[in-house]
Amino acid sequence: MGEAAGETLLLWPEGAPLAAGDTDEDRPAITPYLVPGKGNAAVVVAPGGGYGMRAEHEGEPIARWLNGLGISAFVLRYRVAPYKYPAALLDAQRAIRTVRRRADAFGIDPARVGLLGFSAGGHLAATAGTHYDRGLPATEAEDDVDLLSCRPDALILCYAVITMKGPCAHEGSRLNLLGADPDPALLASLCNEDQVTADTPRTFLWHTSDEESVPVENSLMFATALRKHKVPFELHVYAEGHHGLGLAAEHPFARGWTGACADWLRNIGFVQA
Repeated sequence: MGEAAGETLLLWPEGAPLAAGDTDEDRPAITPYLVPGKGNAAVVVAPGGGYGMRAEHEGEPIARWLNGLGISAFVLRYRVAPYKYPAALLDAQRAIRTVRRRADAFGIDPARVGLLGFSAGGHLAATAGTHYDRGLPATEAEDDVDLLSCRPDALILCYAVITMKGPCAHEGSRLNLLGADPDPALLASLCNEDQVTADTPRTFLWHTSDEESVPVENSLMFATALRKHKVPFELHVYAEGHHGLGLAAEHPFARGWTGACADWLRNIGFVQA
């Protein structure tokens, strides 16, 4: 189900900021999966992988599921280790800006651009949803893409890494993103449960209660912060399920997340009736 993937689009054709080489891993990009028509909602997809790789089963299959709902999708090739913060965040922000900049060509409604992430990709999505601007000032922008907002209109966080501190942090993600001895202030700024404001995008979260790699407390902390700031959210915690389930189509407990998320996307106007 879904449309054929379009040509992969480099986010910075002339070279990305902080790039250390010219391989694909140094060149962040998006691969479009477009549905027919105009004015469609869009979701940028950030696969997980502990900020050390990007899991394939959390990329294209998710894009095709979104296509089945009538939503265009863009799988993000963001930079991972040895790249450290802020490379991946810059990539996610640029992806959102780029989708908005090319909205007419993609048949996209620039006011309905969401961001979905799994595991460490969920941390990236939550970071982009709490660290954004409405467009860089003309004096700072390198091009017209930078002038556009990088705030997502909605977040979908799937067994997401949220915190970078305490027993619920995912140590591998923290090490790959920040190194062995991160600056305490930087580490605190990337504990996204503490970065939520009333302007944080509405959010769908799901997790499993017996998850060990990334404990469910990550999603619970973010949901609690959303509640505190009166940001609308929907949270689903399933009784059982290991880490990295992706679509979870065959899982007896977690397979319900796609239907629940589809209903949520319909309720917030991302799925046209």
